[in-house]
Amino acid sequence: MNKLDRHSKIVELVSKYEIHTQEELAACLNREGCPVTQATVSRDIRELGLTKVPAGKGGSKYTVLHAERPADDKYIRILHDSFLSMDMAQNILVIKTVSGMAMAAAAAMDSLHFPEVVGCIAGDDTVMCAIRSADDTIVLMGKLRRLISGGEASC
Repeated sequence: MNKLDRHSKIVELVSKYEIHTQEELAACLNREGCPVTQATVSRDIRELGLTKVPAGKGGSKYTVLHAERPADDKYIRILHDSFLSMDMAQNILVIKTVSGMAMAAAAAMDSLHFPEVVGCIAGDDTVMCAIRSADDTIVLMGKLRRLISGGEASC
């Protein structure tokens, strides 16, 4: 598994589960078929800009930093209601939406002021977002998954 795939898996795991320590993250990655060392996990955490936030039952868990400005509920609702899927091609994020909703989704992306996003172009059911780097694309995908789902589980 290459670095981009590993970073994508880390963002997916911390978005989906409450992961409290580097050791827990390494164990989750190993269970997912991605053998890693603690040193690699530590470096990945730093490169992805993961941070710890208070966890539900005390202690803290890893998370991807949210956008610097507080997210407006109406823009999150637009993304939630229009979103079908997303995929990346290096530093381009492609978001598939319900037919006719791409412009609204692109406007919502712009209004949320994600620091990773350079700009968005919308068609009828597709939004293409230019992202600063491939790593930033992975981070943004994690943020969007959390915004759209609003839920979490444990590993």
